[in-house]
Amino acid sequence: MTQTIKNIAIIGSTGSIGTQTLDIARQCPDRFKVTVLAAGTRVNDLIEQARIHRPALAIIADQSKYAELRDALSPLGIATAAGAKAIADAMERDDFSTVVTATVGYSGLEPTIRAIRAGKDIALANKETLVVAGELIDRLLSASASRILPVDSEHSAIYQCLVGEDPATVDRLIITASGGPFRNHTKEQLADVTVADALRHPNWSMGNKITIDSATMMNKAFEIIEARWLFGLEADRIEPVVHPQSIIHSMVQFCDGAVKAQLGIPDMHLPIRYALGDATRIDSHERRLRIEDYASLTFFRPDMSKFPCLGLAYTALEHGGTAACAINAANEVAVAAFLAGRIRFTDIYQVIEQTRMATTFVPDPGYDDYVAVNSEARAKADEIIKTL
Repeated sequence: MTQTIKNIAIIGSTGSIGTQTLDIARQCPDRFKVTVLAAGTRVNDLIEQARIHRPALAIIADQSKYAELRDALSPLGIATAAGAKAIADAMERDDFSTVVTATVGYSGLEPTIRAIRAGKDIALANKETLVVAGELIDRLLSASASRILPVDSEHSAIYQCLVGEDPATVDRLIITASGGPFRNHTKEQLADVTVADALRHPNWSMGNKITIDSATMMNKAFEIIEARWLFGLEADRIEPVVHPQSIIHSMVQFCDGAVKAQLGIPDMHLPIRYALGDATRIDSHERRLRIEDYASLTFFRPDMSKFPCLGLAYTALEHGGTAACAINAANEVAVAAFLAGRIRFTDIYQVIEQTRMATTFVPDPGYDDYVAVNSEARAKADEIIKTL
């Protein structure tokens, strides 16, 4: 039987998830064709990707890089554009059915909303979309033909564990965490860690921002919020557990006590491939997990007092409204300040919590409220950083 080729767009094509998605497209030319590529600032990488994959359109968010992109790709017949609006507008094109949202942070929200309104399927790696505006995305999905197919390894694991199961039989979701580079540090030691220390993740190779989020365990807080909206369970039925080996990517416990887990090596190709394949298994030549190579798999509860950012998940879900939007905005500003050497690692939580308390709270927000709160929280976070 002839395999239908799926046309895809990739937002954030030069980042970790984007480049791995392109690996899969290159390995499976009979299944996937890339028609739109969008990147943030890495124009040279975007040009190289476009030369290889020949999309119909390439977009650079940084408008100052547009001339370079246009001059390189126009002779190849590839259309070019620049700016955040161009990325959002591209979601309404009719030459792709699935968009991989591989950007990091708030920037993924508007393109995802536009894609949902256009009826596209979303292979979601941008967890901040559901963190910032989960209630809004939930409402939009209920009125759209769009589906969200999770790409985060933890949510893909849960998604895989739920195949064939009655959602009513789910007792709890267990989201695993590596614990990051500081899982064995004391609270006192955390005050002195450097940027280089925080970027040295023991298991995963990721971008700087998400690696710092892993070190603070804010990434896990965001995953708890994301899971609440993806799978429709309340916060008290979603629990994190530290699993240093990162072999079990997450688990589901059912009403009869049974626990299902998805296992694999710490590599994102598998969840990306599963999402692009509409929850079907696509043959791969990637390195396989050999369970006999692991003498033990260990688990323990995370220390919320040592990693207070993790508890912000439950704070955000308890308050609802724009609470998570403010937390996300403050985190993005605080992480950037830490990476720039302006604040200490342990200041990140303080910036986020003080910003959350100082930012306007809207209990039943629309899109414009999220935009306003995001801007307000960023400004307040920057003010707080200047006092530290």
